[in-house]
Amino acid sequence: MAAFTTFTSFTLLKSTCHPPSQTAFCAPVWKPINFKAPRAHSISIRGPILASVLKHEVISEVSASTVIGTETHGGSAKPAAVLPFRIGHGFDLHRLEPNLPLIIGGVNIPHDRGCDAHSDGDVLLHCVVDAILGALSLPDIGQLFPDNDPKWKGAPSSVFVKEAVRLMHEAGYELGNLDATLILQRPKLSPHKEAIITNLCALLGAHSSLLNVKAKTHEKVDSLGENRSIAAHTVVLLMKK
Repeated sequence: MAAFTTFTSFTLLKSTCHPPSQTAFCAPVWKPINFKAPRAHSISIRGPILASVLKHEVISEVSASTVIGTETHGGSAKPAAVLPFRIGHGFDLHRLEPNLPLIIGGVNIPHDRGCDAHSDGDVLLHCVVDAILGALSLPDIGQLFPDNDPKWKGAPSSVFVKEAVRLMHEAGYELGNLDATLILQRPKLSPHKEAIITNLCALLGAHSSLLNVKAKTHEKVDSLGENRSIAAHTVVLLMKK
């Protein structure tokens, strides 16, 4: 007869936060569940794993109901939780067409192709804007500055960045740091990186030590690698003032 070992697991019934509008303290309520397993196949649940599960469950409960502004529950509004920091990600991609300017980070880059877009097509600034708006749980750049609005035809993307920064400060946050990756086959961006970062510092009101801009090729794969498009990713950390 096989020997069995009894284990105790826990399942989360609910997580109660005190007070409800803050993330200072959350009290999880756990239900014990006993189960048996053959001793030869016993599983060891170690402290760090359990701690990770606990942390994940509690944070998920809190962050699911956390937004900028107010929350409505049953018709009554209450202030949302104020987070000490927020993280946002932005992505953008544009086609490259002949005889158009290539503007990256507010800098005009010499090239035989440029971005086909409603505004100036600055792929870097566009994803910076979306990263900031995303961190604040606000509508994205296409909703705030729609590409079917003639007002934004040919507009410099610095206008969009300034508005995103204004909304960031209005919400009580400032830039912690920014990390961006540009993906394009040509041209090489290393000669222009310093100018791009200098312009980003001016637009974001941030020191250069808080900004990082990288450029990668796409190894001649698909439209990015064939010099038919350009893309960018940006991650921002916003800190509560």
